Amino acid sequence: MINKKTATLLLSLSTAFILAACGGGSSETSDTASSDQQVLNLVETAEIPTMDSTQATDTVAFTVLTNVNEGLYRQKEDGSLELGMAAEEPTISEDGLTYTFKIREDANWSNGDPVTAQDFVYAWKKLVDPASAASYSYMMDGVIANASEIINGDIAADELGVTAVDDKTLEIQLDSNLPYFKDLLSLAMFYPQNQAFVEEQGENYALSSDALVYNGPFVLEDWTAAGVSWTYAKNPDYWDAATVALDQINVEVIKETSTALNLYDTDATDRILLKGEYVAQRAGDAEIHTMPTSSVFYLKFSQNDPESPLNNENIRKALSMAFDKEAYSEVVLQDGSIPANALVPQGLATDPETGEDFREQNGDLSTYDVAAAQEFWQAGLDELGVDSIELELLSDDTDNSKRSSEFIQSELVTNLPGLSINLRNVPFKVRLASDSSGDYDIQVAGWGADYADPINFLELFETDNGNNTLGYSNPEYDALIQQARAEVTDLSARWNLLLQAEQILIEDAAIAPIYQRANAVLEKDYVKGIAEHLVGAQYTYKWASVEK
Repeated sequence: MINKKTATLLLSLSTAFILAACGGGSSETSDTASSDQQVLNLVETAEIPTMDSTQATDTVAFTVLTNVNEGLYRQKEDGSLELGMAAEEPTISEDGLTYTFKIREDANWSNGDPVTAQDFVYAWKKLVDPASAASYSYMMDGVIANASEIINGDIAADELGVTAVDDKTLEIQLDSNLPYFKDLLSLAMFYPQNQAFVEEQGENYALSSDALVYNGPFVLEDWTAAGVSWTYAKNPDYWDAATVALDQINVEVIKETSTALNLYDTDATDRILLKGEYVAQRAGDAEIHTMPTSSVFYLKFSQNDPESPLNNENIRKALSMAFDKEAYSEVVLQDGSIPANALVPQGLATDPETGEDFREQNGDLSTYDVAAAQEFWQAGLDELGVDSIELELLSDDTDNSKRSSEFIQSELVTNLPGLSINLRNVPFKVRLASDSSGDYDIQVAGWGADYADPINFLELFETDNGNNTLGYSNPEYDALIQQARAEVTDLSARWNLLLQAEQILIEDAAIAPIYQRANAVLEKDYVKGIAEHLVGAQYTYKWASVEK
């Protein structure tokens, strides 16, 4: 749904831009906002796939959830933690396995209900219940007591190690004393849910902004599950509402950078991301800055079909080494993103003993090498007894995704004789559905850190992890991840286990790293205080303001 302000300005653009941007319908939100209100206009490149905090798996949903909800902790502007729904720091048992939190007395849902300890118990049990089929249930696996057994279907969800001692006292039993446990409590999958409201909504829960309640800085308005626009409105019931300066944020889904740039230049939007040649066009602009991220993008090679040539390790290795990542970053992206030669990103975590960055320590594990790629390719063809292979490459339908797919397609078919690649560019939600069902040969996918630890990337490819949709399985790899998860005292030994795991993953060519993303952000000089995070949700608007 396009609001009237944007729709009017779009009429002044070319017909091509109008056809690209229009989503149908209109909203009164921008017109009813008074001139002295704090209003921010933004664009997003994809729809919200879900607003159920136990089902979300993507950057868009996590960004929205973080701004309309809150867990026991929240990331501050500098990335450190502040108390959220927790009234104070928890009491912790001597063995470090029992945390007891007090919930704020002034914490309320947007319908007036108090936020209670039971709201956390309900949401967490829902996350690990096999009936939910939640991809992020693994975040509690080996963390919260009994979570592993529940996820495996061995015991009931009611056995999860979390208890509402009373309305405002939450007790959490851990499997192990994790060094990053508090960081987890700021993430969307650890948010509470209002059980009475969820059950009242039934199947309609989280399918529209009216079928949700909120306990964060903003509430969501004018959104439905298929919507291409939405509005954040300041939440007057939020415990820290006095800190929130913005009255309203209007968001439109715009997938074409050219259209977003025209909206920016006509003051219809206040902040956009630039890609490709558009970055070069605005070089030297005082309103552009580079935002580093922890997001690493890679090709996922599906091994779900026993007849697929991707079950052949030599074929996967050939594909991994046959495209020029440096050229891709410099020619296609042009936004400060850098080639990735392994999975764990630069700048995420350092050796607990030496302080050396994980990425620097483990080095480049998968590099561009056409000669080696062609040797692996021919070996794979010989093993399969074929002289040609046809594969499909799945990706999103944004401008940048289409250019990326075309670049990778061209590189692979040029460097690997006998290979043909068909492109399938689909809307974001469709790609996520295809990913979940394993319906792809090769997929361009990515991951941004939820918290600053290498295991957050590496555990994705454990055999039984809900995010491992590519059918990769290596018992040695699984054992290393499980040992690292259990090792909480000798942090250097844990670190070395993770280094070994990444080496195995890339040696097996389960994935082919492409790049570590940086965002080229074009932002009006009157926009202040949008928090940009390296881990967790990318953006927080709690401290943002407009100073015209």
